[in-house]
Amino acid sequence: MKGFFQELVRNRILFLMIAPALLFFIVFSYVPMVGVYYAFTRFSFDGGLFGGEFIGFKNFEFLFNSGVLWNLTKNTVLYNIAFIIISNILQLACAIFLSELPGKWFKKSTQSIMFLPFFVSFVLVGAFVFNLFSNSGVVNTMLTSMGLQTYDFYMHTAPWKYIIVFFHVWKGLGYGTVIYLAAIMSVSDEYHEAAKIDGANIFKRVRHITLPLLVPTFILLILLSLGGILKGQFDLFYQIIGNNGMLYNSTDIIDTYVYRSLAVNFDIGMGTAAGLYQSLFGFVLIILVNYIIRKVQKDYALF
Repeated sequence: MKGFFQELVRNRILFLMIAPALLFFIVFSYVPMVGVYYAFTRFSFDGGLFGGEFIGFKNFEFLFNSGVLWNLTKNTVLYNIAFIIISNILQLACAIFLSELPGKWFKKSTQSIMFLPFFVSFVLVGAFVFNLFSNSGVVNTMLTSMGLQTYDFYMHTAPWKYIIVFFHVWKGLGYGTVIYLAAIMSVSDEYHEAAKIDGANIFKRVRHITLPLLVPTFILLILLSLGGILKGQFDLFYQIIGNNGMLYNSTDIIDTYVYRSLAVNFDIGMGTAAGLYQSLFGFVLIILVNYIIRKVQKDYALF
């Protein structure tokens, strides 16, 4: 303990610099963990914050036995796997494509245009989707003009998995591309010049130089994404689907269920139980994946 205080005095400026970040995590991450207690209670507004009846694991039993948790977990995991795989592959492909473009002005302009959707609010995304797929939207208007029968998107679950994945990929494509492009720009030109002298064309240079050197960045982004694989994209799902119960079977994720439990049904115990399950599952998943990567390639692991 004495050594800690000596280190604190010796590097007081450095500790002072990280103090705001530590304070942020203490106030907004660690102090709220007291609320985990609600997952084991039947919350009552009459009893106050900690006056609810303690019921042990009954909230978790209901979630598991009713099948709700399985459907929520399946939707959340499958959507996030699609988000992670499709987004990273397309971002990587776009970054490689942009890096090989000869025109500097065109390259910069393309990056800026691709980056614009990242700043679009999810509220506007929800409005775009509604105007495209509602009964009087653009798609049904085009179908009517061609003499075809209209399709009620908001009554069928089948197309929404593709719609949600598309808009998520579209919104984050520019941001991820810039990250991969920065990694590509850090690669020394000497590698490519040597490959050109040896007669390697652009495809061989991408395959044998660019892609192998991007593997650490790719794995790091995958690991960071896996840490929130059960967190979902609440803004995206809520703004696109809203409270349409007809679509819950294929579009309901843990985040939207927790929101409805707390804000609509006022079932704080059930919502907290689902949120605790979400956090624990995500923690175990990132530890497991990091362990596997550490065994395969130690240098690529987070810790």
